[in-house]
Amino acid sequence: MSHESIPSRTAVVPAAAAPKSATGRTEARARAARHRKLLVLAVRVLLLAVALGAWELMARHKIIDPFNFSMPSEIWDQIVQWTAHGTAQGSLGEQVWYTLYEALFGWVIGVTGGVALGIALGRVRFLADVLGPYIKILNALPRIVLAPIFLIWFGLGPASKVASAVVLVFFPVFFNAFQGAREVDRNLVANARILGASNRRVTLQVVVPSATSWIFTSLHVSFGFALIGAIVGEYIGATKGIGLLVSNAQNTFNSAGVYAAMVILAVVALLAEGLLTFAERRLFRWKAIQSGADG
Repeated sequence: MSHESIPSRTAVVPAAAAPKSATGRTEARARAARHRKLLVLAVRVLLLAVALGAWELMARHKIIDPFNFSMPSEIWDQIVQWTAHGTAQGSLGEQVWYTLYEALFGWVIGVTGGVALGIALGRVRFLADVLGPYIKILNALPRIVLAPIFLIWFGLGPASKVASAVVLVFFPVFFNAFQGAREVDRNLVANARILGASNRRVTLQVVVPSATSWIFTSLHVSFGFALIGAIVGEYIGATKGIGLLVSNAQNTFNSAGVYAAMVILAVVALLAEGLLTFAERRLFRWKAIQSGADG
């Protein structure tokens, strides 16, 4: 009896210890990931501080021309002045909102058109064969040059800036949606058809979800393009907006104002990128779960 019970006891110990060992490894990986994130953040902050400090010192000691390059302290003073006392065109918040409104409106139109046409041409080869050359020609045009034309067509109001944003956003979104529609697993499409799905249901329930990851990849880049379109349009001619602040600062040789407007734009772009990343993680949460299970 005693000899038979010994193997059973020794066999129970590894089985009970295995889950604890797996849990320990998971916790260790989580701690390592947190430590790495903190290290990356610290290095980023240190790198930015070194760059700004070097810029400030070189400008103060005339190693670089402070009139042309300004310095971080003057840029900060300009942002504080705009925030506290406003600009010649109104409050700073109004200028930011005006540019953001133009960029968002153009981004939504460009994304909607790019996704719709990209999925349509990706699904219908006849349309792709007919419209493909025209889309390639339009994509080859320097679209920034269209901003003065839009200004003539639509005037100094937001419509010309929205149009500039649309043409910059449309093409990257279109090509990603088109490629995503072409890369759909043919077996999924065939199985859906076997189950009696119509072309519309196949497109909406198979093709579009499969192409979503491709589309989201373009959204990160395209919002930056929308901001560029709005800024360029405002720089050429506008009544409000951050682009107009850049133009006025340049015309008055206020280099600190030019850099201050660029800093504000960078903050807006980073906030938009953060929102898109958050939405993407929420939408594609299953990918993280799947990758964790595979690991």
